[in-house]
Amino acid sequence: MVDGLVSIVMPSWNTARFIAESIQSVLDQTYRNWELLIVDDCSTDQTNDVVRPFLQDARIRYFKNDKNCGAALTRNRALREAQGEWIAFLDSDDLWAPEKLEKQLRFMRENGCVFSYHAYRKIDEDGAPLDHYVSGPAAVNKRKIYCYDYIGQLTMMYSAKRFGLIQIKDIKKNNDYAIRLQLYKVPDTVCYFLNENLARYRVRKQSISHDAFKKKIKSHYDLFHMCDERNAVAAILLTGTNLVFGALKKLRYETDHPAKL
Repeated sequence: MVDGLVSIVMPSWNTARFIAESIQSVLDQTYRNWELLIVDDCSTDQTNDVVRPFLQDARIRYFKNDKNCGAALTRNRALREAQGEWIAFLDSDDLWAPEKLEKQLRFMRENGCVFSYHAYRKIDEDGAPLDHYVSGPAAVNKRKIYCYDYIGQLTMMYSAKRFGLIQIKDIKKNNDYAIRLQLYKVPDTVCYFLNENLARYRVRKQSISHDAFKKKIKSHYDLFHMCDERNAVAAILLTGTNLVFGALKKLRYETDHPAKL
């Protein structure tokens, strides 16, 4: 484990249209001590050709799965390869502000915290900004994270020294939520909020994050029952709780104006 190094996990699958911009947003970081771990899950488009020129930077490491494994196992592989003191995540269609790593690390060091997240703005599939900003609670403890997943994957950072190697089960959906539930297995875990907009989340028409309502219910049940190993009754109750707090979250923490963050 290398002190001060940020290991950035970037799974990819058929994102040739977007991945260059995502990689460039890492290269543009004002904090320079990072490694980017790209794991391609058997893309059938031109992802390999798009990524190749970036490999001239020794901080970028590119891995390719032998067979299509899905996002959960792809992220697991990247996490096994990580060498940094800090772990961050950026999907291959999302973007970071240039000062994201610098500001987030400063926030964590000044406040003595080992797990944090921040606000972000949504963009459309073509990269045009949407008037949609997402924030969250000042602190997310274990009770809150089981009520709802307030922490955006592209905004979170945690200490590998504190949490060790995180690996999750092969769950097809909600695998980002599954990572966070694993982090909360460590006693007294709290994730603290940095109230700055430091990332852009791309809303794609084909994204599995925007699934049909019934499928979302099933994916949450599977998360709690199969991945978190809760019994059926507990999984149903947690799924219902997520639906209620998800609606409240939209009212309280999603806005069309950055000044309201």
